Amino acid sequence: MPKSKKVVEWKPVDIKTELLKQYPPKVARKRAKQILINEAQENSAPPEIMANVRTIPGIITMRGCTYAGCKGVIMGPTSDIVNLVHGPIGCSFYAWLTRRNQTSASGEKNENFITYCMSTDMQDSDIIFGGEKKLAAAIQEAYDLFHPKSIAVFATCPVGLIGDDIHAVAKRMKEKFGDCNVFAFSCEGYKGVSQSAGHHIANNQVFTHLVGTSTTEKTDKYKINLLGEYNIGGDGFEIDRILKKCGITNIATFSGNSTYDQFASANQADLSCVMCHRSINYVADMLEVKYGIPWIKVNFIGANATAKSLRKIAQYFGDDSLSERVEKVITEEMPSVEAICKNVYPRTEGKKAMMFVGGSRAHHYQELFKEMGMKVLSAGYEFAHRDDYEGRQVLPNLKVDADSRNIEEIHVEPDPSLYKPRKSEDEKSSLEEKGLKFKHYEGLNPDMESGSIVIDDLNQYEAERLVQLMKPDIFCAGIKEKFSIQKMGIPMKQLHSYDSGGPYAGFKGAINFYQEIDRLVNSKVWSLMKAPWEESPELSATYVWE
Repeated sequence: MPKSKKVVEWKPVDIKTELLKQYPPKVARKRAKQILINEAQENSAPPEIMANVRTIPGIITMRGCTYAGCKGVIMGPTSDIVNLVHGPIGCSFYAWLTRRNQTSASGEKNENFITYCMSTDMQDSDIIFGGEKKLAAAIQEAYDLFHPKSIAVFATCPVGLIGDDIHAVAKRMKEKFGDCNVFAFSCEGYKGVSQSAGHHIANNQVFTHLVGTSTTEKTDKYKINLLGEYNIGGDGFEIDRILKKCGITNIATFSGNSTYDQFASANQADLSCVMCHRSINYVADMLEVKYGIPWIKVNFIGANATAKSLRKIAQYFGDDSLSERVEKVITEEMPSVEAICKNVYPRTEGKKAMMFVGGSRAHHYQELFKEMGMKVLSAGYEFAHRDDYEGRQVLPNLKVDADSRNIEEIHVEPDPSLYKPRKSEDEKSSLEEKGLKFKHYEGLNPDMESGSIVIDDLNQYEAERLVQLMKPDIFCAGIKEKFSIQKMGIPMKQLHSYDSGGPYAGFKGAINFYQEIDRLVNSKVWSLMKAPWEESPELSATYVWE
């Protein structure tokens, strides 16, 4: 019998060299700074990576644009705010339900506008003569149809180029209506390095126009804000189920299944819990400065991570009865999770994964893979900054470049009437001594294995070459990469929109994830995915007349 071909084990240094060798020298030097071999050890500084820089022209990036981050990610999951896109219809259609955000109807009128795709549908004549009159008419039409509490207007690339003053139009229409808060976002797609700029623009406007405007007092005992959770596939529903079971009230989610009242009431929470660090950490900081609400980093992806986060929240409030209730919930929920994990573990142990996802997902989902005995070979973000990789301790050393200056930095001061420190400095110091860290995020790198490869702004070429060299059992990313990776015989799981799955957060979400990944990595169909030209180097054919 012929000997089986030996699989070549590539060293991380050689893999990095192989990825770079196809680039021109100048491009290779830049990309080398964005591809990091993780060698972080205990008691040593994490290695430095270059992030939040423009994608090199000609490279097929996996990033989205500023508009996608603003409208699609942040404001898309709101249920009772009308989202009106000022631009060509294609832009609006692109950001319409692509992330599988879920919302429930709210308010007395059971409002839920997420299913609508609303646009001014700009034409050539609007580009030439200006579109402000068309925008005002569209706002009026939306108001007449729905009478919503709020209308949000989003600018796309042509609007910025021709100079339509969307903020003036929004202000004029707000004054005209009186009972509808109309505000706008200058989120033209070209404005930032990636969709991260859109997150920042959206959150700044929500903070400016909505937060702190509610006159209804929230009287619940343990009140939190959940920041950076977008209810993809119903994640937010599962997290809220768990919090409610523990007796914790989620005042406002930014922005999965969010409502106008949630945004307006966010200043009344006692603690902010940050899920996706990149998309919202600055909002947590502003809530603390203006209203006195401290924040901690949490993670509800993974059963163990969920339990740890619940305990952190209970520790903050310092109430024994809450801690007891949290432990009771964990005790009730964990057996079913452990039973499914035990069932799939023999089939998933030792399998290898790669993750290139936005926000903190490439970090959070490592918890779930570890619970299944799987190893993450390589990971990275589409729109991270250095602190998302290396931890918040690098923030003082980050330089503000020209692209970052495109994004308005809001100067916040304590609110004269609404500022109320939830914890004194002594109380916070005492909790810190007991292990509860405020305003703290260690980043992705410290949790990655030594020798793993961390890549910022992965592109199509590098993704395919990585798969060829490292041969993972599953690749997790977004829709742009899905089909090219699957054609290589590797299962590809979308962690932007979950394909048709979810929820994957919390205890029930962990069960869903275990079963989904088990099916994917152990299916035999992937071994049959060879294209005809791979089976036979040359195809023969004849003309129809022969």
